[in-house]
Amino acid sequence: VQLQASGGGLVQAGDSLRLSCAASGRTLNSDKVGWFRQAPGKEREFVATISWNGGTTILTDSVKGRFTVSRDYGRNSVYLHMNRLTPEDTAVYFCAITRTVYSSLRDPTKYYIWGQGTLVTVSS
Repeated sequence: VQLQASGGGLVQAGDSLRLSCAASGRTLNSDKVGWFRQAPGKEREFVATISWNGGTTILTDSVKGRFTVSRDYGRNSVYLHMNRLTPEDTAVYFCAITRTVYSSLRDPTKYYIWGQGTLVTVSS
């Protein structure tokens, strides 16, 4: 399977963006699809994840109430809906796949397939 992340861009603080993560090569099944981000000079950090089958979502505290994550069976895709963006959200956003256990979903080393990343820049 391959992942293609898209939807990034330059926006102003308070704006919204929707990132897409399209999977190809096989249909997502018992997978969890995670979103991570990496700002310049910082480590890659967990943002959100969704389980493909059950739709269970997990969000990191800093984006709760602003970001949501959803999936589209027909398009074999996952989306990260980002609202009320702030300059602190500026980063390259990556999507990735895992089948790890719930307790490890925030650990990027547990994800074995990664998309190429899409840049989100939020100006103040």
